[in-house]
Amino acid sequence: MDQKTILEQLKQRVVEGDAARCAELTLAALRGGVDPWVILNAGLIPGMEEIGERFQRHEAFVPEMLLSARAMSRALELLKPVIGTSEKHYRGKVVIGTVKGDLHDIGKNLVSMMLEGAGFQVIDLGVDVGVDRFLDAVRRERPHVLAMSALLTTTMPVMGEVVRALEEVGLRGSVKVMVGGAPVSSRFAVEIGADAYGANAVEAVALAKSFAASAPVRGDAEVWQNG
Repeated sequence: MDQKTILEQLKQRVVEGDAARCAELTLAALRGGVDPWVILNAGLIPGMEEIGERFQRHEAFVPEMLLSARAMSRALELLKPVIGTSEKHYRGKVVIGTVKGDLHDIGKNLVSMMLEGAGFQVIDLGVDVGVDRFLDAVRRERPHVLAMSALLTTTMPVMGEVVRALEEVGLRGSVKVMVGGAPVSSRFAVEIGADAYGANAVEAVALAKSFAASAPVRGDAEVWQNG
């Protein structure tokens, strides 16, 4: 199977959410000498973009997107060890987590996987993440974007606490803050001083792309110049 055929099939398997076949095709491409970044940029990312476009047109829904994201993640597990030594760079870096007191992670996981599928380096802090852990991650990772999720109205105030803490320690200007989750709204984002509200995973990825594209080039997560 030639490189073009493998990449086309990989894209289609991502759209279909076929994780096992994605893994097989990724291994075949690597063994055939295909550059891992080509596999990502010409196979996985186009597949995730297509499922995202279908979602926007209401031709696909969250379950289909989740299957596609999981299929892409299976392929990325095989690519990460070799991508780590590449001279090329990620689109940008995102730190993401569900706020303190909230153990829900389905939405957060979908956004995380979609971001990876769009070429971002994602630092997933998991669930029940407090203010100090978010601050430490911003200091350590120097991300372009900090993304916070909440599914409970009782945990939403933690997002505002994180924004205020970033301001207090002088880190607010170094990172864009994006919030999301079922009870969250654009109005709430404005009230707490966040930069944006992502209504769904596709919108969150689009916002992250715009933030990273306008950020200065830096460190190990240099911004792609091709947008």
